[in-house]
Amino acid sequence: MIRLTTHADIPVVLAIFDIARAFMRKNGNFAQWTGEYPGEADVLEDIRRGEGYVIEEDGEVCAVFTLLSRPEPTYAEIFDGNWLTDGSYGTLHRVASNGKLRGVVSQAVDFALQRHSVLRCDTHAVNKPMQIALENAGFVHCGTVHMADGSPRLAFERNVPADSI
Repeated sequence: MIRLTTHADIPVVLAIFDIARAFMRKNGNFAQWTGEYPGEADVLEDIRRGEGYVIEEDGEVCAVFTLLSRPEPTYAEIFDGNWLTDGSYGTLHRVASNGKLRGVVSQAVDFALQRHSVLRCDTHAVNKPMQIALENAGFVHCGTVHMADGSPRLAFERNVPADSI
């Protein structure tokens, strides 16, 4: 089951972020999700905007993600490539799991594609597991975007084929 994140979910969401950080470090990714990001302020903002979601399995919150329905400012300019489409899109951010549930990215993508015919996502160049998950979910690498702090991220896009709408 996928539902909006609530204030009661904050402790488990933060714990999932910690598990995801540990997974990243174990897989050689020491560059992403450093310091306080993502943290409680991010979760509270996602709740306030109605953009934070949890994935439950047997009543347990096992995964989280953010789905933006507004333009992602850092996607306005793409380098070393091009987006596949122009126009509106949804953006997946902060996809994380406690490791107990398989196919989290696919579940988040399926959910998002019910709301948007175009999805975009980014990840760090050293985050190989996420890159593989995105490619397995039908995303195409489009180029590089830069975060607000100037750091680069690989940019991906996925579209719903016109004949399936």
